[in-house]
This record gives sequence, C-alpha cells and structure tokens, in this order.
Amino acid sequence: MSKKTFASTHASKAPGKHRYGVVGGLGVIAGADLLLKMIGATQRRPEMRDVGIAFEQRHFDSGPSIADETYNPSRRKFYVYDTLKEMEARGIDTALVPCFVSHTFLREITPELDMRVISLFDALRDWLAREHPALRTIGVLTSTYVQKSGIFERELGFPVRDRLSGCGRSVRQADARHLWSQRHQAGHHGGECVELLAEACHCLVASGAQLIVPGLSEVPVLIDSLRSLVAVPVVDSNLVYAEYALGCEAAPPLREFKLGVVGGVGPAATVDFMHKVVRLTDAARDQDHIKMMVEQNPQIPDRTANLIGSGADPTIALLATCKQLEAGGAHAVAIPCNTAHAFVDRIQPYLSIPIVNMLSEVVQHIRSQMPLVSRVGLLATSGTVASGVYREVTEAAGLQLLVPDAAVQELVMQAIYGERGVKAGFTSGLCSEHLATAIGHLAEQGAEVIILGCTELPLIAIDIAVGQSIALLDPTEILAARCVALASEAAAKPRRDQGKTSLA
Repeated sequence: MSKKTFASTHASKAPGKHRYGVVGGLGVIAGADLLLKMIGATQRRPEMRDVGIAFEQRHFDSGPSIADETYNPSRRKFYVYDTLKEMEARGIDTALVPCFVSHTFLREITPELDMRVISLFDALRDWLAREHPALRTIGVLTSTYVQKSGIFERELGFPVRDRLSGCGRSVRQADARHLWSQRHQAGHHGGECVELLAEACHCLVASGAQLIVPGLSEVPVLIDSLRSLVAVPVVDSNLVYAEYALGCEAAPPLREFKLGVVGGVGPAATVDFMHKVVRLTDAARDQDHIKMMVEQNPQIPDRTANLIGSGADPTIALLATCKQLEAGGAHAVAIPCNTAHAFVDRIQPYLSIPIVNMLSEVVQHIRSQMPLVSRVGLLATSGTVASGVYREVTEAAGLQLLVPDAAVQELVMQAIYGERGVKAGFTSGLCSEHLATAIGHLAEQGAEVIILGCTELPLIAIDIAVGQSIALLDPTEILAARCVALASEAAAKPRRDQGKTSLA
C-alpha cells in the first residue's frame, strides 16, 4: 500500500520554488526523520513555509543481508526508480533519497528522470567545506556494502590511506555494527543501540577521526544521545541533507538530449531518417549516439489526400503523436515528412518543445551552402505543392520556386504512390524513370538545384548521369544533420541552460 503525505497544503508548485519529494521505505524511520527535519527547516525560514513536500513510502523488504558486503541492491534499484518516476508524474521536480546504499547506484537512475535528485554526498561535501575547511580525518559509520563500494572516498575526496577512517577496522567493530543494524531496523532505538554506536565511534576517534559522519541514514535519529557520548562532533547527515536541498537554486537535471521522431509518415522514410542521424553522428561507441524516441504511427491520415481532396484531417493525429514524444522526454521533434509540414504551424503552439522545421532548414542550407542559387526546383507530393509551404519559405528567402507542370507532376505522384512506386516498396524501375523525367523537366525550366521534397524520393535509385546533371537536395539528410547539431549544442551548454532547446 502506498502512503502519500503532503507536508504542505500548497499542492501546486509556486513560481520559482521547488516541489519536493522524499523517497521513504528504504529505512524504517530514516525517511520520516528526514521529512520532519525538512519541515522544521522550512518553518525556520519564512520564505519556505509554503513549499510542498511529498512523502512516498511503500512496503519494501531490503532482505536480511543489507549490512553485508555481498548485498545485492537490484530490488532496491527498482524500488527507487519506480518511486521517483511516480513522483515525477505527479509534478514533483526535486527529490531526496535518504539512503546511502541507494546513492551507490543513483547515477544509474538519474539520467532516466526529468526531475532533479539531490545528492546526499553533495550536501555533505558542501557542509564539510563550509563548517570544517581544515578537516583532515573523518570517521564513517556505515554498512560493509557501502564501505566496500568506496563511495565516501570518491564523493568526499578523503583518500583511504591517510584521511578516511572506516567502520570495520576490527572484527569486534564489524560485529557491533551488524548487531546495531539488526536491532535498529527492528525498531529498537535506544539503550544498547546507542552504546554500540558509541563504541564504534570511540574506535574511529582512537584511529584519528576528527569528526564522525553517519553513513547509515537511521543514525541521525539517535544523534542527540550519541553526541553526549562521543568526544568529537557527530554530523546530523539528515539535517545537512534537508537544509542543503531547501537551499539549492533551481536547476534542471543533467540529461542527454533526446530527439523525438514522428514515424510512419511514411515508414520507410522514418528508417531512412534514423539511419542518416546515426551516419552523421560523430561516434566512436554506442554511447556517443543520440537518444531517439520514435512514435511509429502509420495510421496518421494521409497528408496529401487531405490537402488536395477530401481525406481525413491529420492534424490531431500529428499533434497526439508529438504529445507522446513530449511526454516521453523529447527535447525536440523531427517529422521526416515534407507534406506534414503544412500542418506544423497548427500544432506547434500546443507543444512545449520545438518541431525542427525541415523546410526552413532546407532553405537555410541553400542560402548558406549555395549563395549564388536563385532558381530552385521542387519535386514533391501534390499536397505539398498545393499547400504552398515550400513556396512561402523559398520566396521569403528571395528564391524563385519552380514546380512541374500537371503532366509531369502526375509522374511524380506515380513514382511515390503508384503500384510500382516507392510507397509500395519499389526503389527502381518505373519509379526511377518517372523521377528522372521530372528532374530533367525542372532542369530545362532553369532550376539550378532541385529539392526532393518527399522523404521517399531520396530512396529511389537515380541514374548516375541524371544525378550529376544538377544538384539534388535531400531534405531528410538536411533535417538529420540539423538534429545532430542540436544534440551537440545541447551537450555543450552550461548546466544552467540545459533543458532549453533553441532552434535559433
């Protein structure tokens, strides 16, 4: 059963403020302790009193071996990921995970989230730098699993050889920690538990520790009793975590650029577009390639049939597909279909992410790469031609657009939609002949470059002599190149600007 508690009655996110979520269930009382300390911290800061804090806790059995070196955290990973995704779906933008074991794998999870997850180690590092800048040696109370992971050394920068004193330097101390863990997890929070913790702290102090850092999120529950028994300061890591999170300025999560692709318009063109994105990406390994999310929806009504006849309006289907991509975390949308761009102006206002306009990119390419060109030919579906979308962008750029006459335009349509056309799976033969005729027709009219303005046309084999007689532009390739550039630009942006995609 899921327990959801809101520490503030202000459910909606106030402008400029976070809506926080605390992942509970990872320790019997650690999550609740953190929640109470966050609430207390907000009450001490008047400007934070209306901040929303959600607490999510479900039953989670970590198993009896959590204190062991051989502990397997797989189930814990799934629990943390599922809980964070549910929080994200409810509009929570900033999450806290009060669990040191979970922080050993948290970096595997955060790239898959659109919310910010505050690092407990960032909080500790910041606090230590401010409060104890000259500190040389710390003692850590933690489980064997966390200790062996080396996360404290990596995150806090205290090398084991001369600066980090770990729990577990003796069999007696390791046994004490394990016994404390068993009893504390069972709900015994006083007496012997405190004595066992104090004994471990004394060992650390004897080893030279100048300060004790709890590496078990339940330890701060006993912080007051423990401090009275230990000769050096003991950090309340939950309080440090809570105050750090509340003081963090807004920042989007660091996520890799994800491209959303409206697929199925047509299906072969979608595959061709993805192939070109992969080919144009400078990559030495799988991880260097761009994340792509494809919503393959061949049931989107035919764009040409709507523009030149009585076919169903594809606007809502296109918008719904784009919305799916938006909901899936895409930063920008590519539609590898020229004709569909007749509908882009209608749907863009209803999206919070940009559609990369293939037509505009083609014209910009002509202007930047072919500055002397003034007469541009267009081979496209009758719907694209009739819509005037290419004419608008070319004429706005000072270019003259040439299109085939009616008879040749029919050949173009046969090359695309005919029984032996490219949409029927043919890429040579009659469709190639029709396309060659259309190219020659526009060249005779004076076209200096020809746009293959249907994303299936570049799939048709062209006779080498025909292809060399005049420059042919592939809008799919130009669109793919722009999307690759967008991904590179996003990767180069400073942290504060990440999450913003501009097509300027």
